[in-house]
Amino acid sequence: MTENNSQLSVAQLQEIRTAVLGAAAKAPGALIGLGILFIILGMIGVAGQVMFSFVTINVLGAFLIIGGGLQFAHAIKSHGWKSVGIQIVLAVLYIAAGLFTWAFPIPALEGITLWLAAIFFVTGFLRLVSAFQHRHFGEWFWLVLSSAISILMGVMIMNGYPASSLWLPGLLIAIELLLQGWSMLFLGLAASNLIKGK
Repeated sequence: MTENNSQLSVAQLQEIRTAVLGAAAKAPGALIGLGILFIILGMIGVAGQVMFSFVTINVLGAFLIIGGGLQFAHAIKSHGWKSVGIQIVLAVLYIAAGLFTWAFPIPALEGITLWLAAIFFVTGFLRLVSAFQHRHFGEWFWLVLSSAISILMGVMIMNGYPASSLWLPGLLIAIELLLQGWSMLFLGLAASNLIKGK
């Protein structure tokens, strides 16, 4: 009788773990692969922080210009004067912002530095919530640790601003990639262990 109760509770725990992991439980290999990719990109970024900063600002500029071009193309196809006018203004703003980041990368990096501070605070908090949701797994401690490090990165940004804007965005993005990579890797391993335990 005790053995049956024990098996029932193990089965219930497996069900809870599957429900918590959701789609990750069905494809742990994808999570593990993405985790490893993010870790490799993060290590490259740590090795070349200034380069990573300028690559980031150039990529952001390109996305803004492409987004503005797509918005403008959509505006031309839209019907109604108000809709077209608003969409053209948005397209011009996107393109202008993209060109500004290319023409003035250092002020753009300073703006990104402030934006990164906000991102690290938010992702740290969300990772902490995720850790609480995954507290049934032994790997949940790593989510808490990565959450604390993300919040600490946000504090570091605000502490060294604006002098460190040249290299800090590249370093912090690299660190965030490493943290996200490790988080995905550990969740993928937890999902893989869950599948093997069935």
